[in-house]
Amino acid sequence: MPSELRSLHLRPLQPSDIQPILELDRRCLGGLWSEGGYLREIESDRSDLWLLETEQQDLIAWACLWSILDEAHITLLAVDPTYRKQGLGQYLLWVMLQAAQQREMSWAALEVRVSNTRAINLYEKFGFKLLSHRRNYYQNNGEDAAILQLKNLQSANVSQSIQDKAPQILLRLHESGWSAPSHDISLEKYFKKS
Repeated sequence: MPSELRSLHLRPLQPSDIQPILELDRRCLGGLWSEGGYLREIESDRSDLWLLETEQQDLIAWACLWSILDEAHITLLAVDPTYRKQGLGQYLLWVMLQAAQQREMSWAALEVRVSNTRAINLYEKFGFKLLSHRRNYYQNNGEDAAILQLKNLQSANVSQSIQDKAPQILLRLHESGWSAPSHDISLEKYFKKS
């Protein structure tokens, strides 16, 4: 474990972040979203976009959640390749599920490339189950998407399962040299109310 921990900050995406997030999007996702796409998400009261940044304000990971009726749709979860395998994606997923519960969403869903076994394993660790497949979903190579779903977000069992992950997640971050925001942080300052 590193002797000195690096500070890790969670905050909402702001319009001033557009250029750095576009560069990060190109590195991580091949330019999945445009400037207009990010601006629409920032302006939407149904969308929550979070950033993880270092104390030097380098953007290293980000995630987006849409609230559609009672569904929390995870549209994006990405980590800079330099910072992968350090628990950052797991932390952001935990934050998104907390926010979905606070928004009183009933279930969460997402699409993921069928070849992305690391991401699928992460989602399954949080209780997501395979719902179906979408053939030729990804336009750049025609790859299928696995549609995963986590039901009963408001149930005591699911809520407790998500809460129980906090110590493991924070330990993983700590082992990777990060000091993360406390797991009992009020996430209300990070997302917009519906």
